[in-house]
Parts: sequence; C-alpha cells; structure tokens
Amino acid sequence: MEFGALDLPPEVMRGVREAGFVTATPIQEAALPLALRGKDVAGQSQTGTGKTAAFLIAAFTRLLRTPASAPAAAGSAPRVLIIAPTRELVVQIEADARLLGGFTPFRIRSVYGGIDYAKQRDELAAGCDLLVGTPGRLIDYLKQRVWSPRHVEVLVIDEADRMFDMGFIADLRFILRRLPPHEKRQSFLFSATLSFRVLELTWEFMNNPVQITIAPQQKTVEKVEQALFHVGREEKFALLLGLLKREGGDRILIFSNTREEARRLEDRLIRNGWDTRALTGDVDQKKRLKILNDFKEGRLPVLVATDVASRGLHIEAVSHVVNWDLPQDAEDYVHRIGRTARAGARGKAISLVDEASALNLEAIEKFISQKIPVEWVDDDLLVTEIRPSAEERRRYAEERRARLAARDRFGDRGRRGGGREPGRPFAARPPAERPPRGGPAPAPVPPAPPAPEGAAGPERRRRRRRGRGGGPRPEGPASAS
Repeated sequence: MEFGALDLPPEVMRGVREAGFVTATPIQEAALPLALRGKDVAGQSQTGTGKTAAFLIAAFTRLLRTPASAPAAAGSAPRVLIIAPTRELVVQIEADARLLGGFTPFRIRSVYGGIDYAKQRDELAAGCDLLVGTPGRLIDYLKQRVWSPRHVEVLVIDEADRMFDMGFIADLRFILRRLPPHEKRQSFLFSATLSFRVLELTWEFMNNPVQITIAPQQKTVEKVEQALFHVGREEKFALLLGLLKREGGDRILIFSNTREEARRLEDRLIRNGWDTRALTGDVDQKKRLKILNDFKEGRLPVLVATDVASRGLHIEAVSHVVNWDLPQDAEDYVHRIGRTARAGARGKAISLVDEASALNLEAIEKFISQKIPVEWVDDDLLVTEIRPSAEERRRYAEERRARLAARDRFGDRGRRGGGREPGRPFAARPPAERPPRGGPAPAPVPPAPPAPEGAAGPERRRRRRRGRGGGPRPEGPASAS
C-alpha cells in the first residue's frame, strides 16, 4: 500500500516524501488505517519494520485535524506524549518526529538524562506540542510542575517489553495514572513482543485496543546471513581481527555483554589499526550522541556497544553485526542482529562462541527455531601479529618488575644453585663475599665418631622409642594367647 492512499494531510504527506517513504511496511499498512479512524492500537512487529513512523504519522494527523482542547497559553501542556525506555531511542524518535513533522507547526521537545538538566527544563517550560522522554526525567519535571499531563490527546508507549526488562514499569504506571481517562485520548503501544505482562498494560490503560501482530515465518530478519565460530578465549581476538580484514564493511557493530569488555575491545582494536569507539551506559550523553552520529554518517567504521544499542536504533547500512559475547537473554540476540539488514537491505551477523558463552547457544537456537550455521576457523584466518593493549602492556610491565624485584632480593637461589646467608639478602653481601656462579663446593662431611662401649646405638634407641610410643614393634615370635 502506498502512503498516498491514506488521505493524509498535506503537511504530513510532505514530511513522508521528505523521509523518502513511498510504500508502507506491513505494520504500517495494518496499523495506520485503524489509527487514522481514532482506534487504539497495540502493535507487535519485528524490529526495524517502521513502527516509529506509524505512530508519528497517526499522531501528527490527529493534531492537525482536531483543534487543541487546551488554551494556547498552556505551553507546558503537550498534546502528544511518547515514552521510551532509553536515551538513544528518545533521540531517535525525536529525529524522526522532526523529519516527518518538519512541515507542521508543532513544537517538539525531548527530555532524558545525561545532558544539561536546567537547560532541558527551561526548553520544556517554554512549551511544546509533542513531548518524548524517558520515564525518570519525565517524572522529575512532572513533580516540579514543569509540564502538565492533563491535556494529552495521544499517548505512545514504545518498546513496552523493554520497559519491564529495565525495571521502569512502576515509573510508567505513575505517569499513566495522571493522564486523562483512556476514553478521552488515543493510545498506541508498540513492542517487538506482546507478552502477557505487556498486554496487562493495554487492558488497564487503553480503550479497547485493536491488537495487531505482524509475525514473520522466522523471528530473525530474513535477509540476515548468520554465521557462528567456535573459538577458544585466547584465539578470539585474533579471529576477530581476521574477520574484520576478510569481511570489510563500512559500518560494523560489535556487541559485548559488559561495559568493561567493550572498553577493553575498543583499546585493543585501536592499537591494531581499527578506528573504534565504545558505546556504553556510563559514557557522557554528549559523547554518546557524537559517537552515534559519527557511526551513522560513516566517519566511524567500527562501533563496540553493549545492549544499550540493540533496541530501537535505526542506523542505515550496517553491513555486519558481530556478537563478541552471546547475549544471556535469547531475545536480545534477535534485537542485536536486527541492527543490520534493515529496510530491505542485506547484512551479516557473526557470533564468536567461546567456552563461557557456549552455554547460551542452545537457548538462542531454541528461541529463533533454527540452527545457526557453523563455520570452522582456518589458521589463515587468525591474525598472528597483534599489538598488546594498554592493559596488557601494563600487566606485562608489572610482572617484569615483580620478577626483577624477586631476583634482586633473593639472587639466583633455586635457579643456579646459589644461596644466601640466613637473615641477609643475597644482594646485600659485598661482591668479595658472594659465592661464584654455581655456588661453592660442598664441604666434606667428617665421619661420625664411634659410640662408647655399652652405649645404645641409634638403631637401638629408635627401637626403644617406638616401643614406648605404642608404635609398631620389631618382628619377633608371636606371643602365646
């Protein structure tokens, strides 16, 4: 279905053309006709299929066709509220909203943590028509009465399942209970999965929503070529360098389970000639936005990230996704590899499975209902010349200093037969007193003097001690019973 068949307002249609959209995706084709008629929609679709554009087009259309219920002076009372779980997703939704709503008169604001708190507050207080934010920052400004939820006409909950995973469900309910009644607003809920706990939100806070499920034959993106390598931990980085050299690609996204491992990978890749940055939860927000923009625009070829980048981020032309670690949650595997092969393009997902992450493989293959093709590691694929990272160089230096300190203190004891005087280190003796290499020749042991006549020899004394201590006695004739 083409967007021209939806009878959209001219301002929205110009934004759709500006974004380059011509034909609707399956989730857009199913949800937009219902949303444009005022129905509440709970939609489930695979990641990267256009859910964001679906609810933004519906929201802008409603605002243009329905006069505002709040007075014009109430600038801090948004008409559209979009709640997303992560900062990166909020930034992505704001960018899409400015693109699709670029020809509408509506003011768009976003609030999230990690940037200037006072500046965000002042911008929000100046007024907006569409507000997108994370639950925590929205609640902060709500309690300070910077914005009012009383005039919200359209509610959007994006990535609802992720709200549960990240522990935001209590904050989400706090906001939803302060909105107008569900029969006086239109609500959208979109998620990659509609589990029972997500459906509870629809029953509690939505007005008889129409449930839409766009489920493909397989849970992974169809045009993703998957591959798996079994490799030991010691050879893992050598294999990664070989794969990067063999596969090429302008945008390569590498996923790690922990921020420490992501930073370690960043350092090792940079030292081996790959321009790389790490995107983790503890990176400053301004720096995170710069890293994402550099990666999206092709200035950064390799991005190492934790699962903070696995949900909701639309980055075009990601050629390869590499799982340095297999995720512990099988569903995260689908979201990770969904960063490539987006919008009909092709991509490749490579997983490096070592001794630790092999335990997660069975659950992942069961969840996606398919076996991941296995490729075997050739010796030619392993890069042998690897420059050590800063951490490795520091560890080597500490080990060398420890060896030198031990040698200075104890000398060659235990290595070349040398020794040291009790209580005095080898290095403390003057050179004249030090024994030559190999140590001094042992002095001859003088023979023991003969024992006096009648005295008990050592063997006899030993036998007496064994008898008195109750130990084994020398063999002799058995005693009569």
